[in-house]
Amino acid sequence: MKRALFLFLAALCAAPQEPPALRGFPQAAWKTEYERESKFRALIEPDRLKDYMRIMSEEPHHAGSRGSMDVAQYVLGLLRSWGLDARIEAFEALVPYPTFRSLDLIAPVKYKARLKEPVIKEDKDSADADQLPTYHAYAAAGDVTGQLVYVNYGLPDDYAELDRLGITVKGRIVIARYGRSWRGAKVKLAQEHGAIGCLIYSDPRDDGYFQGDVYPKGPFRPPQGVERGSVMDMPLYVGDPLSPGWASERGSKRLPASEAKTLMKIPSLPISYDDAKPLLENLDGPVAPEPWRGALPITYHIGPGPATVRLKVEFDWGTRPLYDVIATIPGNEFPNQWVLWGNHHDAWVNGAHDPVSGAIAVLETARAFADLTKNGWRPKRTIKLALWDGEEFGLLGSTEWVEKRRAELDRKLVAYLNSDSNGRGKLRASGSPTLQKFMEEVARDIADPLSSKSVLAAALESSPRQKSDKAPEFRLAPLGAGSDYVAFAHHVGIACVNAGFSGGDPGGVYHSIYDSFEWFTRFSDSNYVYGRALAQLMGTALMRLADAPVVPFEFQGFVKNVRDWRLDLAKAVEASGGSLDFSDVDTALGHIEHGASAYETALTAFLARPDFPPRSSLERLNEAVYRSERVLAPAPGLPGREWYKNQIFAPGLYTGYGAKTLPAVREAVENKQWSVAQAQLKTLAATLEAFAQRIEEAVKLLSAP
Repeated sequence: MKRALFLFLAALCAAPQEPPALRGFPQAAWKTEYERESKFRALIEPDRLKDYMRIMSEEPHHAGSRGSMDVAQYVLGLLRSWGLDARIEAFEALVPYPTFRSLDLIAPVKYKARLKEPVIKEDKDSADADQLPTYHAYAAAGDVTGQLVYVNYGLPDDYAELDRLGITVKGRIVIARYGRSWRGAKVKLAQEHGAIGCLIYSDPRDDGYFQGDVYPKGPFRPPQGVERGSVMDMPLYVGDPLSPGWASERGSKRLPASEAKTLMKIPSLPISYDDAKPLLENLDGPVAPEPWRGALPITYHIGPGPATVRLKVEFDWGTRPLYDVIATIPGNEFPNQWVLWGNHHDAWVNGAHDPVSGAIAVLETARAFADLTKNGWRPKRTIKLALWDGEEFGLLGSTEWVEKRRAELDRKLVAYLNSDSNGRGKLRASGSPTLQKFMEEVARDIADPLSSKSVLAAALESSPRQKSDKAPEFRLAPLGAGSDYVAFAHHVGIACVNAGFSGGDPGGVYHSIYDSFEWFTRFSDSNYVYGRALAQLMGTALMRLADAPVVPFEFQGFVKNVRDWRLDLAKAVEASGGSLDFSDVDTALGHIEHGASAYETALTAFLARPDFPPRSSLERLNEAVYRSERVLAPAPGLPGREWYKNQIFAPGLYTGYGAKTLPAVREAVENKQWSVAQAQLKTLAATLEAFAQRIEEAVKLLSAP
């Protein structure tokens, strides 16, 4: 009896296991798809990733420079050498370079800021020629002198604390520390509160010796390291400041600079904590509250003064070229339905971590896809791979490409996948809720580089949403700003996913001359196994999006996410002492929920059919599914920033990269504009009803004989 039981169990274990379900594929196709994906993932080689990294990060390659063109040509050459159809698409944009920068403490003592990062002998790239100086792109030129005021992180709550203390920044120069928000929001808030200039420094508590050993001994920011960056007012619009809504090409229309809303009106500079210390230690006034205190060996005072500084910056406001590199693998059944993965190639200096760590994964995926095509694979839908230029200045290359092709992308683009910096750690992903279930399946099938778990399991273990009484749940975070998905998601209404690995990297050299091959290989993804994991993750996602008979959108997760955001918004209304009628939104969500359930039933039946309808019918079905996302970004756009159209999420006006969900309503609530908020609830409800109708149309097409 025992032997019989043993033989039965052994036979059960030896029996072939049915592969996990693949959304959008009939069961009969699962095994073939998994086999093809396994071949792809086996082709990704860490040593190749390292080689691409070494070459791409060898020299500075900021947008508009010869270095950027050289990187674009290198990438183009690789893609073509693998047999892919690839080309450079050129645009132009306003890209200011600094011509003069000075910062002087003139009272009560004198100090001249260095404003330069020194060479580190252990890192040859820190001595490269053609490094962009430390500056803020799109800050105003100016020569201003004023008393200094310390404003902590320079966020709205910090200015509220200054008001409580009776301290004004009007007519003065503020100094803020990096962190907690995007740098552009800090300059914008200083400007709106009447400051005449803004300095931003990296405090060692956040990014320096307080966190650990500094570079080159350790990975953290050294005393004279500086975070360059753009201060464009990106929550209004991104891309070329002089061509909002249309592509900036040679000879195209441009706004006068005086009408460009995203340019700042006061001068600003980023500085090191070495240069910040003499300024801060000469402040008087109240001692800063404990949460405002950094890790410099001083007592933090707020001011104003007696520290008085003179800040002077000048720029060459030139229009400069951008070089987007696009590779195309034509679809053999639905060539006019596209899936796209992009990562930028431009950097502030050498940019090993930001952005080359992500760009090399795109390249290795392209090589593996080329190998598969040589061995007979032809994707059903067209796959495009993009290396964008000008991201660091304000998502320039991707935005101009989208604005040029807006109508075509509206018809053809199924989904856009985005990556940027990549490193050690867990999967971090944000995106459209309609792709949440799909990305959960993809992450389930990718091996975590340093454990026996899947990428999904490893991410859920570290999820901040995990509760002791509830199993962790995979969610795509809402999309804000800060990378090249913005024009796709917020301007056109295309379903997007932004993904990468992070959390295990210590950071410390962001946007500095020390973001180099040496730093990355010593302190980040040293063996390039997370680069391999990113290529495997995004490449697998592209293959499934390209080959699924029914594009793998799902609408039940959309309802769950939006309901959660609506409940959170209702709590904010109650906390603010207001009152709003959510009934129309709740009714619309009910309609979406009903449609989402009907869609799942119809999809299951459709995929179980012995044969699919003609190609033309399948094409119409899929277009109805993926273009449902478009109605979430209706033409009028968000109040006061019409370029942003997505009613479900957007970057906050003062959060920069951070997302605001249900943004038109939420920002009215935060300003206690109750009549505006109620009107925006009507707009949101109409948007959701239109979305429910699109789902209903897709159900009818699935159910057609």
